Amino acid sequence: MFKKSDPCTPMLLAAFLASSIVVSTSQAQSTPDTAKPAAQGGKAAAPGMPTRYRPSRFSKRATEYYGLIWGVDSLSVKWAESGEVIRFSYRILDPDKAAALNDKKAEPSLIDPQAGVKLVVPSLEKVGKLRQSSTPEAGKSYWMAFSNKGRPVKRGDRVNVVIGRFKAEGLVVQ
Repeated sequence: MFKKSDPCTPMLLAAFLASSIVVSTSQAQSTPDTAKPAAQGGKAAAPGMPTRYRPSRFSKRATEYYGLIWGVDSLSVKWAESGEVIRFSYRILDPDKAAALNDKKAEPSLIDPQAGVKLVVPSLEKVGKLRQSSTPEAGKSYWMAFSNKGRPVKRGDRVNVVIGRFKAEGLVVQ
């Protein structure tokens, strides 16, 4: 491959060795066993301790949009009752703007494009619909439960919630 008489051979060999060292150390640092994730406050987590990293649910712009246009914030979707129910909850900022979310005539649905399903709010015989539809009050949290029979929607899936004209896209199921 290289001739001993070639003056560039030692430099090429040194460059090759240096690059292989850099690659091997970067691979060793990225393995989960040796990586030490930082905990909150900038302190290193104790070895073997799981981290509680939670990505931001929305961008700042999306949070402002839902607050200004729909009068709600703190949108969340949670896996509940061993996965048989998906719970969507939100907090009211402006009752007039948020009235559309509590409208009894609007049929809510939760759509999971990845699983290819559309979940609905079930109606129980003695209880009625599993959602709150009272007059919204500022500062209060409201919820609705979607039936997830067969558990097609999993934790970590990105889902869309549609209630009449309201549409929240890309919510992560926790």
